[in-house]
Amino acid sequence: MTTKHKAQRVGVFVDVQNLYYSARSMYNAKVNFKEILKEAVKGRVLVRAIAYVIKADMQHENVFHDMLETVGFEVKAKDLQVFYGGQKKGDWDVGITIDCVELAPKLDVVVLISGDGDYVPLVEHLEKAMGCRVEVMAFGRSASGKLKEAAFEFVDLDKDKRKYLISSGMRQRGRRPERQEPAAAAQATPEQKSI
Repeated sequence: MTTKHKAQRVGVFVDVQNLYYSARSMYNAKVNFKEILKEAVKGRVLVRAIAYVIKADMQHENVFHDMLETVGFEVKAKDLQVFYGGQKKGDWDVGITIDCVELAPKLDVVVLISGDGDYVPLVEHLEKAMGCRVEVMAFGRSASGKLKEAAFEFVDLDKDKRKYLISSGMRQRGRRPERQEPAAAAQATPEQKSI
């Protein structure tokens, strides 16, 4: 664990899709974004916290986006691209990269919340050329090994799953899980709505 100074200016950049799918596929759970942000900042000076989402016309998508704003994120959204033949694509790799580089002069620390190895050149550039300390947070089991190595510090969310996940499909307090329609998968849970 490295020292974190309270005067450090921090920018938090969350690849929501990457985190969401990691939590869903490995744990059948949802991400506790409030705790993620709290861990990312760690009592330092928060300059910006941006959550990047893909709009997929899901029924309760706005509730999820509102929850992100309620816990302290600025939400940037873009539409899911649908190509001829039905293929779909939705990612924020370039957008996150541009925002990190543009904001880096105002930051001491960039916290990148994603396990995507495509961000390795960004991390290296921010550290070497821009002088920022880059901390990466992700579920270690699904994160790129090269990304972990490139970061100044890697925070493995797998090590405290109870803190960073909200159970969605597992049995809770003796109750059977309610069946959810696929469109409801990204909506906020009652716990998130009350945040």
